[in-house]
Amino acid sequence: MSAPIKSATGRRKTAVARVHLRAGHGQIMVNGRPLDDYFPTQSLQNQVTLPLQLTGTRQTFDIDVNTNGGGSTGQVGAVRLGISRALIANNPEFRALLKPHGLLTRDSRAKERKKSGQPGARKRFQFSKR
Repeated sequence: MSAPIKSATGRRKTAVARVHLRAGHGQIMVNGRPLDDYFPTQSLQNQVTLPLQLTGTRQTFDIDVNTNGGGSTGQVGAVRLGISRALIANNPEFRALLKPHGLLTRDSRAKERKKSGQPGARKRFQFSKR
């Protein structure tokens, strides 16, 4: 394998993805497995490849991703952000293509913590007058 061109990190909820971009033929490996094996549904695969399709670099780079934490949706969001950031590190002109689609914004939404004296983050125990 050739040395990585650019690396970037993406995060979403509790998921973290480290993305390594190198010149190649469009192969995407996630945790040592092919993209369609790690993310089995077409919609998840489309989300991962969206930055590559917008920039027209789907067959230009090989991408190696290490991701952990969270669920499949959180990991997809983390991988997508990581790929977008790596593409911009490689070619700053891609920023104008990716920014209008919201691919450079870190989605900071996360689960709110449970509060003591309540069954959940916002829900209260049932009030009983007597």
